Amino acid sequence: MNKEDILIVCALEQEVNGELDDYLPDPRQIIYTGVGKVNATGQLTERLHSSHLHYLPEMPKLVINYGTAGSRELPIGELVDCTKFIQRDMDVRGLGFLKGQTPFEQEVPIILDYDHVQFNPIGKKLRCGTGDDFVQDYTVRSGYAYSSYSDVFDMEAYALAKVCFVYNVDFISFKYITDNVNEHSAGDWEQNCSDGIIEFKERVLNELER
Repeated sequence: MNKEDILIVCALEQEVNGELDDYLPDPRQIIYTGVGKVNATGQLTERLHSSHLHYLPEMPKLVINYGTAGSRELPIGELVDCTKFIQRDMDVRGLGFLKGQTPFEQEVPIILDYDHVQFNPIGKKLRCGTGDDFVQDYTVRSGYAYSSYSDVFDMEAYALAKVCFVYNVDFISFKYITDNVNEHSAGDWEQNCSDGIIEFKERVLNELER
């Protein structure tokens, strides 16, 4: 995998602290979507659709998401990879659908699985639950997505994975654990959100050239 073949997607510039500004051959190979599933979907769709129409460089072979996440089990300061994604706040069980399932969308699986992606220098292949809330106390939540599925919690990765599913582009997410999903999460995220980018460059991006 070469640098020219990837697109890096992040939610916020403050998570990378300027470290990627000169890394890629083309500055259009990194986009900042803003927070949440709607922003993530809109920005990545616009970018991939423009590539499809040849307005921008060729369609990437791999979309790499870097960002922050919370976890119940993983220690703060660990960089992990995620290859399976669920929309943890999609709940239409009242109409007979499974938790995490988008109603009347038969062609998209509940769990988006990218275990097949060959470029993965870390190799844990964790599960990411995405939703439009900043999780601070998982004990007050119930259901499949919170209690039994997610190794990490974020606000964008499932949306990005779904756009890549639609455009048939490989996807992988690398998350820096900033908090342990508890009453300290907000302060921990603010303190730690920019700490993981150097490790991401060293352990992930540097492997692109090997």
